[in-house]
Amino acid sequence: MTTSTVKVTLRRSVIGRPSNQVETVKALGLRKIGDTRELADTPSVRGMIKTVEHLLEVEA
Repeated sequence: MTTSTVKVTLRRSVIGRPSNQVETVKALGLRKIGDTRELADTPSVRGMIKTVEHLLEVEA
């Protein structure tokens, strides 16, 4: 059994964004523009991605 992952990259700044979006980006483990993380493809991660999808680049 292999767990699927999703690759997320921060492409836009969180400066001036609402605090819930800033905290969501931090929770995804992203700090600076260009940071990339490979995360487990779970419903909770998908929900966080949906919240800040306008700031991210997502690869399945």
